[in-house]
Amino acid sequence: MAHGGEFGQPVLLDIDGLEVKISNPDRPYFTARGETKLDLARYYQGVGPGIVRAVRERPCMLHRFPDGVAGPKVHQKRLPRGAPPWVETVRLHFPRYGLHADELCVTKLADVIWAVQMSTVEFHPWNSRRADTEKPDEWRIDLDPMPDAPFARVRLAAQVCRELLAELGAHGYPKTSGGRGLHIYVRIHPDHGFQDVRRAALAFAREVERRLPDDVTTTWWRKDRDPSAVFIDYNQNARDHTIAAAYSVRGNGLGTVSAPLTWAEIGDAEPDDFTIASMPARFARVGDLHATIDDSPYDMTQLLEWADRDERDGAETPPLAET
Repeated sequence: MAHGGEFGQPVLLDIDGLEVKISNPDRPYFTARGETKLDLARYYQGVGPGIVRAVRERPCMLHRFPDGVAGPKVHQKRLPRGAPPWVETVRLHFPRYGLHADELCVTKLADVIWAVQMSTVEFHPWNSRRADTEKPDEWRIDLDPMPDAPFARVRLAAQVCRELLAELGAHGYPKTSGGRGLHIYVRIHPDHGFQDVRRAALAFAREVERRLPDDVTTTWWRKDRDPSAVFIDYNQNARDHTIAAAYSVRGNGLGTVSAPLTWAEIGDAEPDDFTIASMPARFARVGDLHATIDDSPYDMTQLLEWADRDERDGAETPPLAET
């Protein structure tokens, strides 16, 4: 294993007046094109307003790859040691284990670049903010294709989600997952706890399933799901469940990115179209497609009424152990 300066002398980056040192800047991180640790930092600079908006004020789990994405991955809840005094945190409690963790709480781009210095590739924020971590303000629709599901089926599910959101008066903001799926985010009023947001998300997923019974599933146990269906993973709205943020790079050799899309782009977009090599130019051209996500929060009352109805009719909400 290489040590010290074997991957180049440290590079100092000025990030809006704050200095961040990138050590081992020439360490290869991505195998497809050979991007380095410094290239990763430059990528996040290139999409700076987007990644900061996506994770701002949210507890953020870090997926770290000290030896590049071909090496082992470290899931880091607690802020890594050695943080500058300007990096902020938010304290989370985990009653089931009697533990707490002080997680990164991004407020500015320098926080993101410092996390890259600490070998972070992926940023996985909570769907709640520091002001009240127990009240989510983001409803996440995760369209997760089973192994035999073609991406065309994910696109179809996304379009039906869009139609249903319009009927509900909700504004959805789609993005690629960086893998084989799509995410749709909806800003919500932070009026409910995780359990109710999860119930509302399940009620929405069931309605999509009713409209696409041959393409979509909400079946809880993976072994019982149709392997060619798209699972709407409502469980991503549970407490301490996180998925990659908009503009987060993913830990694969291509360096794919969870890329915001317009609705019109979904019909032609392919998951591998969006990488750390292509996204900065796209961001410069189209800007942050999620820039207005905070402008029109949705009231989940109707979805909670749907959840009550489904439960009265005998539908079960799968239990989730408290974290």
